Amino acid sequence: MNGFPMANAMFLVLLILLVIPTVSLVELRHLRYFAAVAAHGSFSRAANQLHLTQPALSRQVKSLEDEIGIALFVRGQNTISLTSGGEAFYEEAKDILARVDLAVRRVKARPQGEKLRIGYVHSLTAGIMPRVLKRFRSYNQHVFLELSDLTTDAMCQKAVAGQIDMAILPKSLEPHFEGFQWVELQRLAPVLVLSSKNPLAKMSRIHPANLRDKELLGLGADKYPEYVPRLQAILKPFGVKPQLYNQTSEDIAALFIAIEANAGMAVLTEGVSPMLPAALTVRRFSPELAPLLIAAAMPVLRPNPHSEAFLKLLLEEINKSSRRK
Repeated sequence: MNGFPMANAMFLVLLILLVIPTVSLVELRHLRYFAAVAAHGSFSRAANQLHLTQPALSRQVKSLEDEIGIALFVRGQNTISLTSGGEAFYEEAKDILARVDLAVRRVKARPQGEKLRIGYVHSLTAGIMPRVLKRFRSYNQHVFLELSDLTTDAMCQKAVAGQIDMAILPKSLEPHFEGFQWVELQRLAPVLVLSSKNPLAKMSRIHPANLRDKELLGLGADKYPEYVPRLQAILKPFGVKPQLYNQTSEDIAALFIAIEANAGMAVLTEGVSPMLPAALTVRRFSPELAPLLIAAAMPVLRPNPHSEAFLKLLLEEINKSSRRK
């Protein structure tokens, strides 16, 4: 690694963080959770170290096992132990985490130069952001890209604190971004994400009225404040008042786990399609529901000089993706 440019090390870390989620739902945090449980030999002790509840940690590890298709732990009544596959995976996970931690330390140690801070919702940009990142880095190797996969509430907080140069999120949140200018990026069609075991999965298209009196899962209002009001608005013309019986305040992966576990369903947008685990499927609505307008928000005062170049590449990649549909 001697002589390896710091910019390239940074680029490697960002590619790991952005490309892996588009291929599968295995993320670095899943590896960290698994490694902590393996190291402690206990879910409860690992949960304490990670500042998580034990049920939340158990769900994340189970999600990892489901995604890779291998049982990592033998679970006894009061004990756990690694399977043979788990032992092999633990060695690989430790190596990956050590390499990432080293790369992050090297990036943080580099002299601070120009920086562009981007906040985005991964489920709204899946499959697009890695290509934009690669092109931007080829033209602007001196610019440090700080990309954050955030909930919409977290982006609102960063905007208020002046800690973000561009936010990619639903335009309905414009009232929370005072002093920001908005550029429309794309319109995403709402879709029904459901377990393949759900009776509605037998239908090729879903009429919105089919959701009447059906229980739905959804995203929590504390981190996604726009979710419920918008869901109510797009279903109202069809006489449907959504019945939400469970809302997750974790992330989109946790919502997928809940849908699978309950043979349930949730109204999301077509942007989640590349992220779906095998047990879930997507059905479009007919007639279609009002699309979700996605936009880029940038400060009017003291805009980052590199925002325009990033925005141009983002629009180009979105247009390419639209033509491929």
